[in-house]
Amino acid sequence: MIKKVGLYTLGCKVAQYETEAVAEEFERRGFLLSDFSEVCDVYVINTCTVTAEGDRKCRQIIRRASRKNPDGFIIVMGCYSQRSPDEVEKLPGVSAVIGTGGKMSAVDIAERLLSGKAPFESGKTLVTDVDCEPFEPMSVTRGERTRVYVKIEDGCECRCTYCAIPSARGRVRSKPRAEVISEVEALAERGICEIVLTGIETGSYGVDFEEKYTLCDLLTELDGRGVVTRIRLGSLAPELVGERFAHAVAPLKSLAPHFHISVQSGSDYTLRRMKRRYTAKAALENIQRLRRLIPGAQFTTDLMVGFPGESEEDFLETLEFVKRAEFIDCHVFAYSKRKNTPAAEFEGQIPEDVKRKRSERLINIAEAVRDKVLSDIVKKGDVMSCIVESRKGVYWYGHTASFAACLVKEKDKSLASGDMVLVRPTHHNDGIIYGEII
Repeated sequence: MIKKVGLYTLGCKVAQYETEAVAEEFERRGFLLSDFSEVCDVYVINTCTVTAEGDRKCRQIIRRASRKNPDGFIIVMGCYSQRSPDEVEKLPGVSAVIGTGGKMSAVDIAERLLSGKAPFESGKTLVTDVDCEPFEPMSVTRGERTRVYVKIEDGCECRCTYCAIPSARGRVRSKPRAEVISEVEALAERGICEIVLTGIETGSYGVDFEEKYTLCDLLTELDGRGVVTRIRLGSLAPELVGERFAHAVAPLKSLAPHFHISVQSGSDYTLRRMKRRYTAKAALENIQRLRRLIPGAQFTTDLMVGFPGESEEDFLETLEFVKRAEFIDCHVFAYSKRKNTPAAEFEGQIPEDVKRKRSERLINIAEAVRDKVLSDIVKKGDVMSCIVESRKGVYWYGHTASFAACLVKEKDKSLASGDMVLVRPTHHNDGIIYGEII
């Protein structure tokens, strides 16, 4: 009898990639992939612990699976279970707990549970020391035609004072160069138009290699092979996209002119307390350099409000930074206390209502800046390439190379998801560019 497995991911693109790799392994081993909302024999939940809200959602999803099928087996893995395994183990219905290492063992664990055996020799929790783990081999062979994520790096060694991820993900480990290239080429052969190279600290790719081989080297090699239409990068730290990086990537034809720069704050005082490795001025200079060297480049970012000790003046500096950087999109979130991080013990914790109001103000500024950027794009009128992703009535929805959301009227009934079209922008509304296919 075929067993049904439902998988659920909380958190980042890295976690989404990992869940897809695990899902493919379940399918290879004879399981039927089912929707998580269905009654399944096995549930696998890949967790997140970036914020306290993330932890709460993890617990909520675990309880939901337990209610859906009290007789099903629940395997919990990922960042939350790495940092709080005892807490996860006590939740109702949990059958096995692993951390951020050994995710590909989820299928073995499921088979043991289904055969009436214990998941491990001792207890139901096996969380390893990720600092001692190598890069876990995994790959994906499919995805939407429009965009597929490829994990090339794991771990982070920045030790920012607010962040729980280094303790959940461990040191930097990079996927071997040959494995990255092989995976990207295989996906391109299956018709994938866009590959997103991602990691916990993507810009640190290769720092753990004995031979000198960096993210720039990888991008240059992939570009030279010419196998994929568009390569996009995951989140990058501002200090890692300096002058050398900019000059190395500017000539690359396949690299999308879009960079997600995780700035966090526009206040130097706040950045120092966060233990970030750059100043607001340096971050802005790196953004402006990339913009000069790569015509049409656009930038997105993450911004935190309400970090302990953040004054009104500090917050206003962040607002000014956003205006000067001209981001096409900003992910705004409030500081959240994480246990065993230095910032959780800092004086000057900001009240929740102040965080909420600052978030609203920053979002409003970010939207105004976005609208200005989109207006400039429309006014310039340059033809843009757009990979269409889904139909919305008489329109196709997709993203340009610079990651502007785009709606274009269908002219050709034969268009399909994943096709690339050339678009001339006509106007914008509510954060979306409208255009004509030419």
